[in-house]
Amino acid sequence: MLDLPFFLETLSTLIGGVPLTLQLTVLSVSSGAMLAFALALMRVSGNPLLDYPARFYIFAFRGTPVLVQIYIVYYGLSQFPVLRQSMLWPFLREAYWCAVIALALNTAAYSAELIRGGLNSVAVGQIEAARALGMSRTLAFRRIILPQAFRQMLPAYSNEIILMVKSTALASTITLLEVTGLAAKLISQSYRPVEVFIGAGAIYLTINFLIARLCAALQNALSPEKRAAPAPARSPETEAPRHG
Repeated sequence: MLDLPFFLETLSTLIGGVPLTLQLTVLSVSSGAMLAFALALMRVSGNPLLDYPARFYIFAFRGTPVLVQIYIVYYGLSQFPVLRQSMLWPFLREAYWCAVIALALNTAAYSAELIRGGLNSVAVGQIEAARALGMSRTLAFRRIILPQAFRQMLPAYSNEIILMVKSTALASTITLLEVTGLAAKLISQSYRPVEVFIGAGAIYLTINFLIARLCAALQNALSPEKRAAPAPARSPETEAPRHG
């Protein structure tokens, strides 16, 4: 049976790992989005010299587990003397930055395909109309293609953000004490996994619920056609006569 006092104490301890979980999510998603945008442009460029390297990157990172990628970055990069002697080593020797790098590289592969799908969803006729109005290719991309592509990909991209929140749990395998790392530490001390894992699950559920609601609100704000139209004002002539 669930021990409520112990559960509440555990929950308060696990909440201490939320800032690190959010940091890993924000840094990996934001940096991964920039790389994903570049990969998506390479994919739609039509140039084989750009398209095929992007294809291989996406294939490699989507086809291997993110845990393996974290281990390769954290344990594997230290095997190269050139990296240990470079300016990057102060970052690459830290578990925190290794986790951010691995998660960013992983989400970039998935997000690139979402961005590519959003770019391809824009009707060709709109692009031709923009060019006919005298817009340059860059201006048409910024004002016509990109806003519509963002609206199209937002629902799927919100799912990717939620997946990245859950993927941060794997950072606990390289000594980071985010929510799952603290949970593992508490279990080793108390030998009571039920209360600890229920608490950790509740925290992840709350974070992902808030992210889903924020993304839904953003999608609604960017899609005027989905908002409820205001009720028309009633003129005195159309009002029903009052009796009594």
